[in-house]
Amino acid sequence: MSLDPSKDILRLDKLISSSRLSPRAFRAFVRSFYRRHGRSFPWRDTRDPYRILVSEIMLQQTQTDRVKPKYRAFMREFPTWRALASASTQDVMRAWQGLGYYRRAFNLHRAAQSVQNDHGGKLPADVEVIRGLPGVGAYTAGAVAAFAFGIASPIIETNIRSVYLYAFFPRRRRVSDSELMQLIEQTLDRASPREWYYALMDLGSELKKQHRGINARSKHHTKQSSYEGSNRQARAAILRALAHRGPLTELSLRRELGMEPQRIARAISGLLDEGLVRQPGRGRLSLP
Repeated sequence: MSLDPSKDILRLDKLISSSRLSPRAFRAFVRSFYRRHGRSFPWRDTRDPYRILVSEIMLQQTQTDRVKPKYRAFMREFPTWRALASASTQDVMRAWQGLGYYRRAFNLHRAAQSVQNDHGGKLPADVEVIRGLPGVGAYTAGAVAAFAFGIASPIIETNIRSVYLYAFFPRRRRVSDSELMQLIEQTLDRASPREWYYALMDLGSELKKQHRGINARSKHHTKQSSYEGSNRQARAAILRALAHRGPLTELSLRRELGMEPQRIARAISGLLDEGLVRQPGRGRLSLP
């Protein structure tokens, strides 16, 4: 048994170059790679829909190594739908610190309240109901359905995209997700979608380590703008300050964060419009 994933990638390369990569051969290779090199994460040891949703929201735009310790700490503090739903926004935002993209925490909090209030604290095994939760898109809904309930539906994210681009479009650029989704549906392991998607993600992660720029061949690829000096940075700083200090005036935020008044004002305006902060009175800003 090979413990070097690069040797298995060479086997895949030979299949691709020999034009023998049929859907059946592809599935066999993916399963074989997973048996040899599958990764272990705490959210893979559960079928609890709550824990899986938390992990999927955390994993949006955040690397697994950063998520692991935050996931464990979050689960200790908010172990159930009820615990998260009844927590204050300030406590949730504080627990989220270090993951960034604070809107995810806000939406996760609202999703827990929806499950608790509208579904009796139990998430239905229904992709459309899951997708109706705040902050949940097509991929996250399909992932939760597969990992928690074993529901097989085509889903795509960065690692899965890498696998199909690498295997089926080795010399193409500007490949659309609609083309990839046809192949994802064609090769989907409907009997065991949970393990199948874990296998694809682990293969995609390894492919990206060995071959940089695979996803640049996607029609939907965009280069993320710099965080330093961005509006995202200002928004995150404001939310962190409010989570730790409580209500603050705009002037206090300027002094504490040391940012230009226009930059602070622009970030506050967006946060107010999105309901991520509120202005209860006396010029103070607070979390909802």
